[in-house]
Amino acid sequence: MFGPALDRAVEFAQMLATRGVEQGLIGPHEVPRLWDRHLLNCAVVAELIRPSYRTLVDIGSGAGLPGLVLALLRPDLDVILLEPMERRCRFLAECAADLGVANASVLRGRAEDTRLRADVATARAVAPLSRLAELAVGLVRPGGMVLAIKGQTAADELKKARPVLRRIGARGAEVVRAGQGKVDPATTVVRFFAR
Repeated sequence: MFGPALDRAVEFAQMLATRGVEQGLIGPHEVPRLWDRHLLNCAVVAELIRPSYRTLVDIGSGAGLPGLVLALLRPDLDVILLEPMERRCRFLAECAADLGVANASVLRGRAEDTRLRADVATARAVAPLSRLAELAVGLVRPGGMVLAIKGQTAADELKKARPVLRRIGARGAEVVRAGQGKVDPATTVVRFFAR
């Protein structure tokens, strides 16, 4: 799945299992599940990103999931890892530098205070969809796509967020599955487009 980026993905997994745990970005109980629950779960999201898209902002990037993974897989994509916490920003910058991921940059800040306009916004474990939708729509260009990685509650979150999505003019909001036949379970994503 990682193709030519596999060696760097393995190195990133080691960084998460060591420095990531030491710095509290990954729980120690997550280490045995780094590949299936985190890296592969994020990697399959790349199939939802059109080749024509050139810029991506990962909201609340934390440990670099999915932002750094997507930067590894899509070197043609300029990825901004947006993170408000300084220690997480340091971790992300060190990982990007150590892995030689030239298309990833780290920006310290909060989504609501940032003036970006990317083609795609991603988020994983950041906020409930009703709150996340408002944050994300402000970071994508008109017609830009938002991909919110969610779990089993995706359909319920989408239902609850419908009034907010209507108010902000979001179009095409739906629950999609990424990586069907590649990962088990497939990654559940709420996808919508800015007006």
